[in-house]
Amino acid sequence: MRCEVSPRQRIVSLWFPELATDRLERLERGASWRSRGAEALPRAVIATRKGTERIVALNAAARALGILAGEPLADARARHPGLASDAQAPAEEAALLAALADWCDRYTPLVALDSDDGLLLDITGCAHLFARDGAGATQDDGLPAGERALMDDCLRRLGDQGFAARAAVADTPAAAWALARHAPEPDGLAGAAAGAGIAPGAWRDALVALPIAALRLEEATVDALARVGLTRIADVVDRPRGPLASRFGRELVRRIDRLRGDEAEPISPRLAVPLLAADRRFFEPISREEDVRGVILALAERLSRDLERRGEGGRAFELALFRVDGVVNRVTVGTSRALREPARVLGLFAERLAALGDDFDAGFGFDLVRLCVLEAQRFEAVQSDFTQAGEQTEALDALIDRLGARLGIARVARFLPCDSHLPEARQKLVPAALVDTTALVWCSETPVAPDTPQLRPLRLIDPPEPVEAVAMVPEGPPLRFRWRRALYEVRACEGPERLVPPWWQSPQPPQARDYYRVEDGEGRRFWLYREGFYEADAGVELRAPRWFLQGLYA
Repeated sequence: MRCEVSPRQRIVSLWFPELATDRLERLERGASWRSRGAEALPRAVIATRKGTERIVALNAAARALGILAGEPLADARARHPGLASDAQAPAEEAALLAALADWCDRYTPLVALDSDDGLLLDITGCAHLFARDGAGATQDDGLPAGERALMDDCLRRLGDQGFAARAAVADTPAAAWALARHAPEPDGLAGAAAGAGIAPGAWRDALVALPIAALRLEEATVDALARVGLTRIADVVDRPRGPLASRFGRELVRRIDRLRGDEAEPISPRLAVPLLAADRRFFEPISREEDVRGVILALAERLSRDLERRGEGGRAFELALFRVDGVVNRVTVGTSRALREPARVLGLFAERLAALGDDFDAGFGFDLVRLCVLEAQRFEAVQSDFTQAGEQTEALDALIDRLGARLGIARVARFLPCDSHLPEARQKLVPAALVDTTALVWCSETPVAPDTPQLRPLRLIDPPEPVEAVAMVPEGPPLRFRWRRALYEVRACEGPERLVPPWWQSPQPPQARDYYRVEDGEGRRFWLYREGFYEADAGVELRAPRWFLQGLYA
């Protein structure tokens, strides 16, 4: 198959003129597959404007009766009592448009919202993927075969989902917007899906006959231009810029330059473009979980080769499942380190899908499955040795990844050792995904004899709890202490072990700690410390140290 891909930017503008009424009809029909039909009843969406209920949107059946947007609902009901009306719901309509934008990700990753009833798709370099075998490089209207096939497929699927849509492709967003919303509807397609296009570099013949409102100007500017006889784009597109700007404002000149392509008009995609992506389309939708897993493994193998060529490994992967009824399910997993093994990637998504349970709904099936690499980093090969450190690291990474797939990678944390003498500061809790386990030093602990005393308690109390202690001498071991209203008599004691906090981290001189391992008459063992010493405060009052309990032995 040979297709010519134009080096120009190519933008598709999608317009949903009946988005508000389509949403209501889909709710009534349950958003079922192939739900749009010809038996739609006249319907209008109303909102309060200047104290009067007015029509802000209506479907094709209502327009066929002569009802106009903006007229009072009472006047329309007087002529047509059977007109159905519903209140406007901007939040629900915005959510539906966002869902449509996610669905259009099947055609290009660059999808942007266009006001409250349209989308902009940057299909530069994507359209040739949709050209059918045997199709010519260009159609009779001058459009590349891939662009025509892309628009036809998009409009057909939208129609099956119950949406009236119009589409247009051009070199600039302004030209595509103007053609989609102001080009005459083809005969017999009023209110149905219709697409138009401008061949690369041929904007003039297609746009000069459109009304001046196609420049996306404010209503006051359109009225001012109409008063002097400038009603079409042809009347202003070649006029000198200075007089137009001085009389009608700089915005008019700016809109003309964007229409011609003399000024760039970037679009802002809703979703970030992935680093790598692989997808598979199906003529017949799939719905079984076993089939989905097989597709994930195949796509992971393709991405593994791409990552290997780049010398990278993935840290975040996204699975996008496009249902035939327009719903897009996205599942994201993170990893503790860079990886590109297909089996490991499949295992992460299998854990994630299992965690979703009943929330994972295949509906009528998936006709497109896409696997993306959202984040990657340098993948360094590690030389294995005989210490089994690599095996321990891989096992820990696999455990972290499985827990992250089930619970969310941000919820998995681990302890790291810290260079500090204070017991409560010798470790810290950090996200496990931020720790490079390959940089940690793994060492086997030295065997300890059974009769060796345990120097540190099994349970550490953080923060330490204050106790009331009585000592025989001012700086001696405790004889008894009261903790949580209970009195304990000390029968045996070991210590002291002096620990001093780092002086460079505190503006005040640090208080030294003297730690004691004590045992009461019933065999309970505690870890106490005395903070500070008996000191004379300005030579007048004797200041006593404080006692704390910080640990319990087995």
